[in-house]
Amino acid sequence: MFQETEIKYKETDRMLSEKFKETDITLKQQKYLFISEWGNLVESLFDGDIVTLLNQRGINVIDIIEGRKGRRDGINFEFDIITINNTEMVIVEVKTTLTPEDIRLFLKKLAQAKDWMPEYADKIVYGAVAFISEDTGSSAMAEKNGLFVIKATGDSASIVNADNFVPKSW
Repeated sequence: MFQETEIKYKETDRMLSEKFKETDITLKQQKYLFISEWGNLVESLFDGDIVTLLNQRGINVIDIIEGRKGRRDGINFEFDIITINNTEMVIVEVKTTLTPEDIRLFLKKLAQAKDWMPEYADKIVYGAVAFISEDTGSSAMAEKNGLFVIKATGDSASIVNADNFVPKSW
């Protein structure tokens, strides 16, 4: 009788373990779907205004690329929005909430942008962060590191850097 009960417990444990694994996979898939769709929504808040905003800062945008992904030297990369003209490009990192860690990681990506996208090696590269909200001091940190700072404002966006701001080039 004890052996029968032990066998049933083991079978129940195995079945529960499989169900938990299936549920975990489903939850991860749903989380990925939500995050990617949320990211697309947040990016769409900025892509309509980005050309106008950069044109106002003297960067005449003639082309825009959204969601540029690639792989170079075994490294996957992704840039949310890239604007291009004959001599310059602005790479925009879009975040719901901008954090200092986001800025540190983006600066590393900017340093490798021309290696990852050699077709733009002749361009002057500028960086920008666009966000809805921020951790305290994140926008100041971004500006201090030479990035354009773009904040969602109601139904549009604006560059919050001072008019005399000079962006860092990569």
